Amino acid sequence: MDQKLFRYDIVAEDPTTHARAGVLHTPHGDIETPIFMPVGTKATVKGVPWETVKELGAQIVLSNTYHLAMRPGADLIEEMGGLHDFMNWHGPILTDSGGFQVFSHGDAVKLTDDGVRFIATDYDGSHVFWTPEDNMAIAQKLGSDICMQLDQCPGYPATRKFVERAVELSSMWAERCYKAHTRPDQALFGIVQGGMHLDLRLRSLRHLEECGDFPGYGIGGYSVGEDHETMFETLAPLASEHMPRTKPRYLMGVGNPTTLVRGVACGIDMFDCVLPTRTGRMGSAFSSEGRLNFRNAKFARDPRPVDERCTCPVCTGGYSRAHIRHMITQKEMLGGILLSMHNIYYLLNLMKEARQAIIEGRYGAFVRDWMDSPAAADY
Repeated sequence: MDQKLFRYDIVAEDPTTHARAGVLHTPHGDIETPIFMPVGTKATVKGVPWETVKELGAQIVLSNTYHLAMRPGADLIEEMGGLHDFMNWHGPILTDSGGFQVFSHGDAVKLTDDGVRFIATDYDGSHVFWTPEDNMAIAQKLGSDICMQLDQCPGYPATRKFVERAVELSSMWAERCYKAHTRPDQALFGIVQGGMHLDLRLRSLRHLEECGDFPGYGIGGYSVGEDHETMFETLAPLASEHMPRTKPRYLMGVGNPTTLVRGVACGIDMFDCVLPTRTGRMGSAFSSEGRLNFRNAKFARDPRPVDERCTCPVCTGGYSRAHIRHMITQKEMLGGILLSMHNIYYLLNLMKEARQAIIEGRYGAFVRDWMDSPAAADY
């Protein structure tokens, strides 16, 4: 990696929490943190054009290595000029390793020290074997600005022995990914695993620091079945007390507003999740009143926008709750698209407000006000 192309600058730290505001410099643009990253799993945010994603305030988006490797294939994307040109998004892109999706195949997965063998049951049923080196070759063909190491993400609950093995395997694979990754215009992030065991998390972090100079760290293995209070028992001390101060910290796969607010207070810089678009397609929205379910009959004659305090194009564009409920219940695709747009904007704007509160040294009050508001009832 070319160090000149990637740099993380901390511009402010909150005096009463561990929150910080920063700027992550990448070849395709700067990213102001804390930031939420909309997920374009298969090179598209479902139902939302890229120009709209940008207008909503997105600075960086995420795509899925497993799904892109299966269809249309990394070779084809490379032939088309790389992921930026292929998907027509010319800002920063982060690609995950695809490990979470691989391990979601359950009994069709076989693990060894060398790599992971799985059956692509969600595609053509082919038998696939990935080594960390294979995974890095795919990532480098895709050409994202940031890629993630191949890791094993244990679910919850899991025995300590199982989680310990996942840490061991992820650590070995991190070292091999670091050695195999050679693309200078792409940053490789390591991933801290360890389940709900702080000592295993610290063991994972120590190994990552020993095996290479990763420019940033993902925190994986959360939001995999545990409740949020259980997650924060280990996440809070890990992020606030033990992770390197000068490198970005990315909490993977977490996206409800309250967890973002609390995560920022712990020192998290980056978040991603399919939640805003998935729940939008299912008919629900984040709001200053808490989570709203538009399948509820109480919205049938409601002339108000989704959220009267929101300035997104949906809430300011004349769409009423009654109209959106009608679209959702009649399975009109525009209803899910509009709620997806609103939810994406809501999280991006929340992180924008959080950043400003950090810069002004009032993030502690920001968290208290949020937790005392109806908006915190979001899950």
